[in-house]
Amino acid sequence: MSSTLPIATNLYFDNHFKRPGVKLLPNEFYTTNEDMVLVTVLGSCVAACIQDRTAGIGGMNHFMLPDDGADVAQAASDSMRYGAYAMEVLINELIKAGGRRERFEAKVFGGAAVLAGMTTMNIGDRNSAFVRRYLALEKIRIVAEDLEGNHPRKVAFMPRTGQVMVKKLRLQQEAGVAEREQALARQTAEARAERLAKARARVELFAAPAAGKPRIELFGADASAAANPGANPATSPNAGTGAARPAGAKPRIELFGASARPTQSNNARTVEEA
Repeated sequence: MSSTLPIATNLYFDNHFKRPGVKLLPNEFYTTNEDMVLVTVLGSCVAACIQDRTAGIGGMNHFMLPDDGADVAQAASDSMRYGAYAMEVLINELIKAGGRRERFEAKVFGGAAVLAGMTTMNIGDRNSAFVRRYLALEKIRIVAEDLEGNHPRKVAFMPRTGQVMVKKLRLQQEAGVAEREQALARQTAEARAERLAKARARVELFAAPAAGKPRIELFGADASAAANPGANPATSPNAGTGAARPAGAKPRIELFGASARPTQSNNARTVEEA
């Protein structure tokens, strides 16, 4: 991967997953063919996890805004805030590492409205709509998604296997998410309009796919999660085989902890703490 790109550098050993890990901050990405876990925390931001199962390679990005309004002279780390650039970088780096576009599968997460003041800006909804449109245009199949809603998410992705695990958090658990969301909310309408004008001048807007929502395959770890209508759809045990989830089956989630807890109105957690 090119050293000029905003590659995540926060390497550590993950005691929960018992393997090396990388923590992605906003505007970063990471690709690997090693047995690692890529972890990030999302509010209105979106992370795309893309894998080529045949090549055994995958990667994740984390972007904050749907449109690419970056100037040519803008630093790559600034450009990575925007979805079009972040998606292009991730896909290109996977191809350089031996991945094949026609084999790529995507799992996408985030896009929540975690602050009341963010609802008028719709950043999370726009990020969610953007990533769906982008991947449809690129003909990259979305095999799982957990987008929108009201709570931050912690996402853990194993690029070697394609497995993803998600848990929803209270906003108070992640002060950094609240600070980022508040910074976005403070942006003026004029600044947002200027950014979007630049984006439309440089990037062709993506047309919505003709078909409906992408078909989603779901990981399942605990049958009790299927009976919980508040459960968080994330990933599928059949994702590695291409098998579809049976019609009418309720979404289930792969758990960070040992068992699921019923979702309470005053508790945003849908799974045990890691």
